[in-house]
Formats: sequence, structure tokens, C-alpha cells
Amino acid sequence: MPAITSGRVLVTGANGFAALWTITDLLQRGFLVRGTVRSESKATYVRDLFKTHGNKLELVVVGDTGKVALEGVLDDAVEGVDAILHIASPTNLSPTDPDTVIIPAVEGTVNLLKSALKHNNTVKRVVITSSVVALAPLTAPPPAPVIDETYWNEHSVKEVREKGKGANTKDMYPASKVLAERAAWEFYEREKNKLGGKLGWDLVVLIPPFIFGPSLHDVKSPEQLNGPIQYFYLSVVKGVQTGDALTKTGYEYIDVRDFARTQVLSLTKPEAGGERLIVSGHSFVWQQFLDAARPYSDKIPVGEPYDPSKVEFPVKYNSEKSRRILGIEYRSLEETAKDTIEDYKTKGWL
Repeated sequence: MPAITSGRVLVTGANGFAALWTITDLLQRGFLVRGTVRSESKATYVRDLFKTHGNKLELVVVGDTGKVALEGVLDDAVEGVDAILHIASPTNLSPTDPDTVIIPAVEGTVNLLKSALKHNNTVKRVVITSSVVALAPLTAPPPAPVIDETYWNEHSVKEVREKGKGANTKDMYPASKVLAERAAWEFYEREKNKLGGKLGWDLVVLIPPFIFGPSLHDVKSPEQLNGPIQYFYLSVVKGVQTGDALTKTGYEYIDVRDFARTQVLSLTKPEAGGERLIVSGHSFVWQQFLDAARPYSDKIPVGEPYDPSKVEFPVKYNSEKSRRILGIEYRSLEETAKDTIEDYKTKGWL
């Protein structure tokens, strides 16, 4: 199956939390990078961050989410690249209308693949970032005790299709991830069949849980954080979790630098082609992060005692396939906690 070990890689949403660490990894390993951003101000920040790399990084301003969802907008960005890492996606976790997340997620993904199809003489692999919410719902019991890549979150899609704006808000973003990923696989299989299996590029989907860790992106204050990294700050620094939510309810996460590594490995490993890959580093309860962070700041709450034998996981994920195919070793929880707290201190947030 197609894979690359050098050349030019397109990274969408280049100014984002995960994308900046991915660009860092790519540049350190000798790749050329072309990134998409939505405004010139975002491009200026990214250029300055990587100024020592000179012309190994180029940036393309593609406009806002609505414009990116238009067919052909990314044609020029895709021209001449060897692979695509599609990391950008609408991340509104509390929408009031499912169409505000579903339409840009689906159309943005499909239109990127249409651009890849136009340039299948150079593009060899496309990697799309999904989420574990595409596998199992947050608002209903999981379909199995341990979820692997064969599962889809049918519950959230059904909720949104049947109730529209009246659907549970917590099902809207997951439905967007399911529908965008399914649209990608359907496009890939359909176009590959049209060309007798000779599409030129193959597809990989990475499926992470929470992504934590230090940040490189342009945030001036903790109030500007969003998604999982906001959740981390509030839980570890501000101590918003108490009782069972702090000591008994278990989750899974991946360090953002390890997630960046999985992006690059998914380009270079031939056997990753055509696969969905759950990339999960470790399980945790929030108290573990408090315990790991306190040696680096006395401003971290003490929290509460916890018994590992009593931890309960609403859902667990089997990441054996990605570990086998990508061969990645994950940072410890302690390292993620330490580096994140040191990052907060550098930024003046602690």
C-alpha cells in the first residue's frame, strides 16, 4: 500500500493544538510542510513559530469553515503534495443546531478528498483525524465493554436524524464525526472502484480519545482554551472535579506529542493504509493527574484519596491494532502532567 518517508505533506488547520505539534514532528524528520489556516493573522503566528525552518514550511490562507466546505477551495493547497493530514474540523462541543457541525465536517472532508482525487498523480496517502465519539455514544451505554475499530456510534446519528435541533446537544458533535468519517470511507471506496482499484492514494483514519499536553498554539489566557485542553486546565488546576468524577470515573487520553507521532507514523507505515486506528495512550482518573502535577506546583488542588480497584470506565477502547501497526511507545501520565504544568507556569497561568 502507498506510504511516504519524505516529500511534502499538507496539514489542515495548521494553527491548531494538535496540528502544530504534528508540523513540529514532520519538520524534525525532514518533511516539507504546507499548512492551511483561516486567516493571515494565524499564518503570521505559525510562520514566526517555525521561522528557523525557512522555506520548509509554507502556509495557505483558505478562509473560514464555510469557505473550506466549498468544492475546489483546497485544489491549489493539495497540488504537488505527497500526503495529506486532515486535522482541521469544527470542534463546537455544545452546538444548538446539528447542521452547524455536521455540514462543515462532512463537506469539508469530502471536498478535501475531491481535491486529492484531482491530484492523485502525486498524493499517495490521506490521513483523517476522527474521534472515539465516532465509535460509541456519550449519552447511552456503550454497545460492548471494550470498543474496537469495528464499532460505529449509531446512537448519536439516530438521535440527530430523528430529532434534529431537538436532539441531545451531546450527540450533535459525535454525529458529525461519524458522518464525516463514513462519508470519507464511502468516497474512497467508490472512487477506487471506479478506477479499478488504482486510485493512487489510500486512506487512514486516526481515532484519538482526549488529547492533553503542553500547547504551542496562540492562546493568551486559560479562558481561550477549548475542548479537552480546557477540560484539563479546569480539572487539574481549578479543581472542578469532585467525588466520583475525580476518583472513580475512568477515561482515556493521548499526549498531544504522541498523537503528532501517530500522524507521522501513519504516513510512513505501509500497513496503515486502509485502516481505522484507535490511538489511545493511557487510561486515567482525574485524581491521578492531580497527584502527578502537585510536585511541580503547590497551586494544584490536593484532591481526594482514590482506590484504583474501584475505578469504573463508562467505555474502554482497544488500541492494540494501532500499537502493532504503528509501533509507538507512549509517554507516561507523569510526563504529560509535568510538561503541561511547566507550560502553564511559563505562560504565567500558575
